[in-house]
Amino acid sequence: MWIAKVIVTYKPGILDPEGKTIQHALTQLGFLDIENLETGKYFELKFKSGIDREKAEALTRETCEKILHNPVIQKYTFQLNEVSA
Repeated sequence: MWIAKVIVTYKPGILDPEGKTIQHALTQLGFLDIENLETGKYFELKFKSGIDREKAEALTRETCEKILHNPVIQKYTFQLNEVSA
């Protein structure tokens, strides 16, 4: 069985107001050594047994391209892991 771990973040140059708010709060709490903080989304896709790596990778890319990210302002990365059922 395959599990895809997907991370979606903003592209460089896109404003991340939530990240800026969190970073400001951390500064107010004394965390002065954090230069930048960016937010994102994490998804885990678990595929049915019998799906091979190539198919799991293709399905992950298709899912990311069609629904999990906005290609205008976001980018994504993913990692496939094989787990025992």
